[in-house]
Amino acid sequence: MELVRGVDRRNRGLTMHVNKVHSVRTLALVARGLGEDEDWLADLALDMEPEDGLIWVYDPQHEGGTMAFTEYGVQSLLNLIDIHRGRPK
Repeated sequence: MELVRGVDRRNRGLTMHVNKVHSVRTLALVARGLGEDEDWLADLALDMEPEDGLIWVYDPQHEGGTMAFTEYGVQSLLNLIDIHRGRPK
């Protein structure tokens, strides 16, 4: 979540930007759902940005992070699969 310093005459503090993303799916879950190889999808998604629906999730089991996708990110990934395989949309 992005913090934005704003001028708020009522509380004069930090204000928060409200992100509309309410859930994400990990790369492993997306790969399983699509029946695709996880490593291959990770290679396709390497050039994706947060604007494309890719975020990184960190936890004690994945200190280096793991890819996760918003709904829009899954659609972006599906578009990359189609482009890679040369399928028309």
